[in-house]
Amino acid sequence: MLTSKQRAYLRSLSQQLDTIFQIGKGGISDEMCAQISNALEARELIKLRVLENSGFTAVDAAGIISSKTLSEVVSCVGTRFVLYRQSQNEKKRKIELPR
Repeated sequence: MLTSKQRAYLRSLSQQLDTIFQIGKGGISDEMCAQISNALEARELIKLRVLENSGFTAVDAAGIISSKTLSEVVSCVGTRFVLYRQSQNEKKRKIELPR
């Protein structure tokens, strides 16, 4: 569980991130969740976007995807949301969270 200080730190890091996944009319599939999980393992912090034709709000999609990928929702603003999960491999860890 992230503290508010850690969440604020991750939010500041996410400002310069590009959106790497879009949830569209195909919805949220297990295959997409597997790809998101792989991206989280490699990057730890990713930004996603929900398209209008998906039938999901950003909050709904963030909740579903975070539970399937065992990640934390950092923020939801408009149609975009940010997820964080610490890498399992200690050598790949890039983000040092404040205490």
